[in-house]
Amino acid sequence: MLLDPESAGQGPEVWLCAWCYRCYDHCPQAIKLPEIFLLLRTSALKKRKTAGLKKALKIIGDSIPIPTICIRACFHPERGRLDGPLEMKSVMKLLAEYERGILRKEIRAQRMQQDEKVAIIGSGPTGLAAAHELLNRGYSVEVLESLPKLGGMLRVGLPQYRLPDEVLDREIRRLEQLGLKGQTGSFAGRELSINELRQRYDAVLIATGAHRSTPLHLEGEKLGGVIRGLEFLKKTRLHEKMKLGERVVVIGGGNVAIDAARTASRLGKRVTILYRRSKDEMPANPWEVEHALKEGVRFRFLAAPKRIHGRSGRVTAIECVRMSLGERDASGRRRPVPIEGSEFRIKVDTVIPATGEVPETSFLPEEIRLDDRGTVLVDLETAETSLAGIFAAGDVVSGPATIIEAVARGKRAAQAIDKYLHARKSNLLSQKTCIVH
Repeated sequence: MLLDPESAGQGPEVWLCAWCYRCYDHCPQAIKLPEIFLLLRTSALKKRKTAGLKKALKIIGDSIPIPTICIRACFHPERGRLDGPLEMKSVMKLLAEYERGILRKEIRAQRMQQDEKVAIIGSGPTGLAAAHELLNRGYSVEVLESLPKLGGMLRVGLPQYRLPDEVLDREIRRLEQLGLKGQTGSFAGRELSINELRQRYDAVLIATGAHRSTPLHLEGEKLGGVIRGLEFLKKTRLHEKMKLGERVVVIGGGNVAIDAARTASRLGKRVTILYRRSKDEMPANPWEVEHALKEGVRFRFLAAPKRIHGRSGRVTAIECVRMSLGERDASGRRRPVPIEGSEFRIKVDTVIPATGEVPETSFLPEEIRLDDRGTVLVDLETAETSLAGIFAAGDVVSGPATIIEAVARGKRAAQAIDKYLHARKSNLLSQKTCIVH
């Protein structure tokens, strides 16, 4: 079927593309649909036709529990390389109008209050989305967060330029107006075990994400001056002091690597990203890579770290080896192969590995089963773990994913918890009826 560019730009569909490239990954013809959508958006903008954008914003506002966060982190016009006549200020003004309408609607809504209480461990996108859904269904919801403020990795895993604190704070205040209660500085598993939480609450959702960095397995990675990507972003957001020096090397090609590189660059450092494949194979969002290049971040493609050198306990250089691309691996990308005798060194003051993250599950009891990847095993339909009444969702189950995926999984988990609590209530009523008779 032929697509009419004029009508396509006036519909919401092309504006809702968040450039995750999942469609490209699954397309048997390897068609880059996001770039087609970009052409349609650009064409509409040149003609100053934004009706489709307004429709898309309304859908986002009506459908997504944390709309302004998702606009900033997923659907931001900049993410689709949109510029020119469309400015973010006007977009956020449109969104604010929808948000005020949503807020009024939710506060005035007549919600049937439930007796059950639900605890959510973690206040990232999965936890906040689940809380929103459960609050709207009338449950008492308490979020347990280890950080000083609610927000989880939204608070400390994304740079300020991508998600300002005031945007996140506004969304959390909206949830608090709906009845959300939060305990910050609360470490589940340390102060209260999962089994103790089971006794205090009618259901517990584990939504702790995946933010424990994977090791490099390189000589010298424990030297001073080696700091993991998410740890670096967290310390930057919390304004903790770090000794970075002038020269920074970031290892990796994903979004965390790009965020860390751009953050270090904005701190005035000379930043180089080391990536073992080519630019085309980078898993990071393409627009983030382009922004990093424009901001002066250097890229060394087809290069991998071999060992980290130091003096007096602190890093001084990183030894690398050049790579060539061989056959495709399980991910569909060509496998990097070291080129013998091609080693070289880069003088460096700080090394930031950002090569992947896994969930932190050491606080979980042994009754909760994990898979070979270290993620929590759940029933795919109910999101319940192997421990009755304990649910899990988001990156702690799937491994690292996008914010919008985490939001969707939080909503689905909340719906599953609602079914579980209704079924439990029905069973209890049936038992009481039997006793009376």
